Amino acid sequence: QVQLVESGGGLVQSGGSLRLSCAVSGGIFIPNLMGWYRQAPGRQRELVATMTTGGSTNYGDSVKGRFTISRDNAKSTVYLQMNSLKPEDTAVYYCNIVDARTYWGKGTQVTVSS
Repeated sequence: QVQLVESGGGLVQSGGSLRLSCAVSGGIFIPNLMGWYRQAPGRQRELVATMTTGGSTNYGDSVKGRFTISRDNAKSTVYLQMNSLKPEDTAVYYCNIVDARTYWGKGTQVTVSS
């Protein structure tokens, strides 16, 4: 079965950086679409960034210019480099892949202190 394992979350001060990773296992070696979403308390889940196998990217407006998504198809892993973090970036970050189906990771907490 397909599993998405996220890592790299934690507590960081405002202005700091974190790098999230999501490794995919269980049979989907090169998903068509890989990405990240986040959900803060009391808010809906929102797009952070996605990347296709061809390298096309899409970012949420609030993270453009600060976050960078990348993927290593050989490792079936997607990354999210987060720079210039703000307290409003605090959320649970979920890895997402879309192939024949959509799959979600369990999430990793990112907390940015002011």
